[in-house]
Amino acid sequence: MEWTDAEAAREAQLGNQQAFRVLVERHSRALFRLAYRMTGNEHDAEDLVQESFLRAYKQLAKFNERAAFGTWLHRICVNCSLDMIRARKTRREIQNKVEDERAGNWLEQVAAPGPSPERLMQSSQVTELLEPALNNLSENERAAFILRHYEGSNIEEIAQVLGVETSAAKHSVYRAVHKLRRSLAPAWGAAR
Repeated sequence: MEWTDAEAAREAQLGNQQAFRVLVERHSRALFRLAYRMTGNEHDAEDLVQESFLRAYKQLAKFNERAAFGTWLHRICVNCSLDMIRARKTRREIQNKVEDERAGNWLEQVAAPGPSPERLMQSSQVTELLEPALNNLSENERAAFILRHYEGSNIEEIAQVLGVETSAAKHSVYRAVHKLRRSLAPAWGAAR
């Protein structure tokens, strides 16, 4: 049987484990992309996807279809990601990552294949500045930016995921873009 998200969620609330499995299979890739972009670490992203689905399963009775199931899951994943980021900052475990040559940079892993040499040079300059710039954003700014520019979410969806008004979501995206432009200005100027 092919369920919509809402139907599968209702079935899962009634105890149908197959329905919840359908939701996990349907949304795990999107949650992984979101968690990966929030943390920049594949292992953390995998842990966050598991934690997000565990929290969703435990809180399934609270899901009431006011938002789409995918939006509800994104909110849980963002909250789990922010919890992890806060824990790192509290324990002062934000690492200056030295990626081994086999893994490469996280931005290069999600970039489109076949860029021009000029684009490669510009990308390497931007990459050096992007990760620290993302880390300098507030939690809401980072989440809003990633949801908007990597996940393609609209402002209303971002507001739902972050649990804020649409004007606050719009302002978070604006502030993030403004701060990132300022941080990345040296790379753009060098490439021109």
